[in-house]
Amino acid sequence: MKRLALLFSCSAALVCAADLANVHTVYLLKMAKGLDQFLANRLTSDHVFQIVTDPKLADAVFTDQIGEGFQMKLEEFFPTPESEKPAPPPKPEKTGEEVNPLMGDTVNKLSNPASNSSFGRAKGTVFLVDAKSRQVVWSVYQPAKGGTPKEMDRTANDIVSRLKRQLNPKVK
Repeated sequence: MKRLALLFSCSAALVCAADLANVHTVYLLKMAKGLDQFLANRLTSDHVFQIVTDPKLADAVFTDQIGEGFQMKLEEFFPTPESEKPAPPPKPEKTGEEVNPLMGDTVNKLSNPASNSSFGRAKGTVFLVDAKSRQVVWSVYQPAKGGTPKEMDRTANDIVSRLKRQLNPKVK
């Protein structure tokens, strides 16, 4: 599974390199062990991207998970125009039978459990997703060796170094 993730991240980085050049401002979603804070520090200090605190101003979003929860977050930040949204399904007509309120849905039920799920989280993989096209522009598999601030900073430094190499390939 790890080999597949590594293969995917390498191929995604190579295939989408042209789109990566169009990214200038990024928003960082909260990541495991505070990696987003360390990445923000490294990205700004190395002048790779401008970090924005308003996701609506971002060209792309950094995240450590993709999936339904991430899609919902993107929809919250960048709503799909009404013309592109599919029509909602018609509501079923009510019959004369009333359902016992005690047998209905749970009151404290999450509106969508996928928004809090870690199912799409690949430990050690960081994705850069284009805000408009919602395509993964770049990704890397760089797991942290520990949760200490020193290790998280080292991991962020490694990620940013790989990103800089991808943005500025050496001409042979």
